[in-house]
Amino acid sequence: MNIIIINGPNLNMLGKREPTIYGSQSFDDYLEILKSKYSDISISYYQSNIEGELINIIQETGFISDGIVLNAGAYTHTSIAIADAIRSIKCPVIEVHISNTHKREEFRHKSFMTPVCQGVIAGFGMDSYRLAVEALIHLSQRDE
Repeated sequence: MNIIIINGPNLNMLGKREPTIYGSQSFDDYLEILKSKYSDISISYYQSNIEGELINIIQETGFISDGIVLNAGAYTHTSIAIADAIRSIKCPVIEVHISNTHKREEFRHKSFMTPVCQGVIAGFGMDSYRLAVEALIHLSQRDE
């Protein structure tokens, strides 16, 4: 199974950025833990602060991956273009948020990703990514 985790803007700052909301662990450190837990799965990672680059990677991997775990960051609430990219691909996409966006500012309550994703996992810290990987594993087993 091939899964790609795609992180959007400012998520390269995890571990440094607002640790009371996002924790103090870097994503690179968490990714190593995730990869060791699921050593039988190929987990790749991509991060960009640029909307067009996120669209490109979704289009490039959406037909060859078994699933995408997407934390679009602030683009979640603004990007119809990323939502359109998700609509155009074949593999399932799980929307992920480290924080519970519904407990935060009102503008974070609306997601353009939710209607085009298989599901949403939010509010479990970095563990949201693990839960998304497990959801993709479950989906692939269900489809067999």
